[in-house]
Amino acid sequence: MKTIKIVKLALLHISMAFFFTACSSDSPEIDTEYPVIDISAVNTFPVQCSEITRGQKIMFRTKFTDNTELGSYSLDIHHNFDHHTHSTEVNDCVADPIKKPINPMLYINSVTIPAGQKSYEAVQEINIPQDIDPGDYHFLIRLTDKEGWQTIKGLSIKIL
Repeated sequence: MKTIKIVKLALLHISMAFFFTACSSDSPEIDTEYPVIDISAVNTFPVQCSEITRGQKIMFRTKFTDNTELGSYSLDIHHNFDHHTHSTEVNDCVADPIKKPINPMLYINSVTIPAGQKSYEAVQEINIPQDIDPGDYHFLIRLTDKEGWQTIKGLSIKIL
């Protein structure tokens, strides 16, 4: 009988030690926050309803932040001649009539953010070809942090 009590007491001590070790403050904190795309930052371009001229270069610029570490971002510019939507903004832009694409612009580019960054100003030059269809386009920004959390901003732009 005494042996059973000693075994139970030993098991209780072992389980308590395991429990308190598992709750130790040395355990890595799990990142559950999405990264932030700050399109209100100074010099951000483009913004909702921006107009861009064909045959010119634009300078994409915005600020990214994360609570632990940023990972990468990608840009996607594609036509919106059929009025589909990806917009994450509350205000709508004046849309051209629906039309069939003949030579629309398609731009997709991914960039790895240097390791260890919690804040990063993204700056990227983008050529807008002269011979593309003018009209309504989407400018999608996808930001992924090191843990894999992703934030998307969908902007409506017009290429003239």
